[in-house]
Amino acid sequence: MWSPQDRKYNSPPTQLSLKPNSQSLRSGNWSERKSHRLPRLPKRHSHDDMLLLAQLSLPSSPSSLNEDSLSTTSELLSSRRARRIPKLVQRINSIYNAKRGKKRLKKLSMSSIETASLRDENSESESDSDDRFKAHTQRLVHIQSMLKRAPSYRTLELELLEWQERELFEYFVVVSLKKKPSRNTYLPEVSYQFPKLDRPTKQMREAEERLKAIPQFCFPDAKDWLPVSEYSSETFSFMLTGEDGSRRFGYCRRLLPSGKGPRLPEVYCVISRLGCFGLFSKVLDEVERRRGISAALVYPFMRSLMESPFPAPGKTIKVKTFLPGAGNEVLELRRPMDSRLEHVDFECLFTCLSVRQLIRIFASLLLERRVIFVADKLSTLSSCSHAVVALLYPFSWQHTFIPVLPASMIDIVCCPTPFLVGLLSSSLPKLKELPVEEALMVNLGSDRFIRQMDDEDTLLPRKLQAALEQALERKNELISQDSDSDSDDECNTLNGLVSEVFIRFFVETVGHYSLFLTQSEKGERAFQREAFRKSVASKSIRRFLEVFMESQMFAGFIQDRELRKCRAKGLFEQRVEQYLEELPDTEQSGMNKFLRGLGNKMKFLHKKN
Repeated sequence: MWSPQDRKYNSPPTQLSLKPNSQSLRSGNWSERKSHRLPRLPKRHSHDDMLLLAQLSLPSSPSSLNEDSLSTTSELLSSRRARRIPKLVQRINSIYNAKRGKKRLKKLSMSSIETASLRDENSESESDSDDRFKAHTQRLVHIQSMLKRAPSYRTLELELLEWQERELFEYFVVVSLKKKPSRNTYLPEVSYQFPKLDRPTKQMREAEERLKAIPQFCFPDAKDWLPVSEYSSETFSFMLTGEDGSRRFGYCRRLLPSGKGPRLPEVYCVISRLGCFGLFSKVLDEVERRRGISAALVYPFMRSLMESPFPAPGKTIKVKTFLPGAGNEVLELRRPMDSRLEHVDFECLFTCLSVRQLIRIFASLLLERRVIFVADKLSTLSSCSHAVVALLYPFSWQHTFIPVLPASMIDIVCCPTPFLVGLLSSSLPKLKELPVEEALMVNLGSDRFIRQMDDEDTLLPRKLQAALEQALERKNELISQDSDSDSDDECNTLNGLVSEVFIRFFVETVGHYSLFLTQSEKGERAFQREAFRKSVASKSIRRFLEVFMESQMFAGFIQDRELRKCRAKGLFEQRVEQYLEELPDTEQSGMNKFLRGLGNKMKFLHKKN
C-alpha cells in the first residue's frame, strides 16, 4: 500500500496521456485498436521519475512510441535512480547482490496462500525439519506470554515526535561520594539538584523516585573508590525506563574537582527525554570548563540552558552566557538532520570487537536473547551498548536496556526475560556466581565470549551473513573509495557506512513488508504475515523470518506501520523504495497480481461480515 506505484500525484504530467481517447477506440476496428497498445515500461517509477518522463520530449502519437524509445527512457530512469543512491551505498548493495543471488520474491497466487494453512497442518513446515529453529520460535512465544500485557511498543521515531517540543532537559544534578559512618567506604548522594521539586504532586513523587536511582548509575563502582590526586574526566550515559515504558537518558561527566591533595570525583549529570549524545556532550564540555574555574559558575549556566527550547532536527539554538574574564558568550547547540546516530559511535565496537564477534552479538539481539557486556571503563560500556542497539534500526530494542548496571543491582541478570546490560569488570566474580539463565556474556576488553550458546553463527541467513561480514571487513576500503567523490557527506563516514550495511540486511529480509499491508474500506491497515514470509524465495531467509517475526521488535515495527495515518519516513523507507524499484519485472508482476487478488478477497469478506 505504501509502495512507490501507489503514490498519488497532485498534478500528473499531461505529456503522459498516451492512451487513445474513447472516441477513437469506438470508431476504429479491432486491428486499429490493437495498434494503440503500448509495451509496458519494465520498471515501476517513483514520482521523481514521472516528472523526468514529462520533461522528455515523448511523441504525442502513441503509434510513434517504439521499443527503442521506451528502452531509452527506461535507461534514463535507471541512471537517474542510480544517481539518487550514494556511491557508497551502491557498493554495499553490490556486495549483497553478489552473495544473495538474483531471485528475491516468489510469484504468489491466491490458491497457494489459501491452501498454505492446510499444508502446514498435514505436513512439516520448512522450519519444522530443523529443531533448532523451532526451539527459537517457541522461546520467543514464551517470552511474549511471560510479559502478560498488551504491549505498548516504543520507537525512537515516536519518542522524538512526542518530546521534541518540550524543554531541553528535565533535571541537572551533581552527585558526590559521601563516607559511610564507621566504614571506610563511600555512598553516592545528590549534592545539588536543579530544578527543585516543591509541589507534592503524583508527578513530583515519581520524579523523586527516579532521582533516588540516579546516584547509583553515576557511581556504579562506588565501593571501589578511594581519594585520588589525578583523574582524567570520563563521559558516559545511562538510561532509566519507567513503569509505563517511557525512557530517560542520563548524560554524565565524571571529573575531579579542582584542589590539592587526594580527593574524590564528582559527577555532573543531565537527565533528558531525548537521546542526543553529541549535543549534551557539548553542554558537559561547557560545564567542565566552568567547574574548573568555580562551581558557582555552573548553576547559572544550566538555568539559562533550561529556558531554551530543544532544537528541531537540523536547527540550532543559541544560549547566551557570561563568564568572568571572558565576558558575554554565545553557545550554539545544533541537532543534525538525522538524530538516529546522534548518540552513537561505531568506532568503539570495532576497537573492542572483531567483525565476526560483532555479527554474533547482532544475531543474538535480533532473536532477543540476554546479552551482558563486561568492560573496565564506564565510557566503553556506555558507547558499545548504545552502538550495538543502533545496529537494530529500523527496529527498536523493546526490553531491559541498562548500558551501565550498578553493582548493587546485579541480580537483574537473573531475570528470565531478554535484556542488554553492561557491567564493570569488578563485578565479574559476582556475575559468575549468579544462576544466570542462557545468556551471551561478552568481554569487551579481550574480544572474547565469557559464555555463549554455541549457535550464534547459525542464527542469520548464511548468504546475508557472508555479505554483512565482507562489507564490514572492507569498511576502510569502501570509505576511502568515496573520499574524493561528491557522495553524501553523512554517508561517507564510519557511522554512515556501518549503518547502511545493517540497513541493507533488513532491506533484504523485510524490505517487502509494505507490499503486504492491506487496507480495509474503513481505512484500517492489516499485515498479511504468512503471505509476507512465504513470498521470499530464499529458504534460509524464510526460516529466519519465521523466528524473527515472533519477536517484540518485529511486532512493534509492524504495529507502528499499521497505526500510522501517513507513510513512514526515514532512511530505511528510502532504501526500501529503492530496493522495490530494483525488483525484476517477473517478480513485480507476480506480486502485484497476488496483491490485487488478496485485496479483492478482503473486501468480499468485509462485506460478508
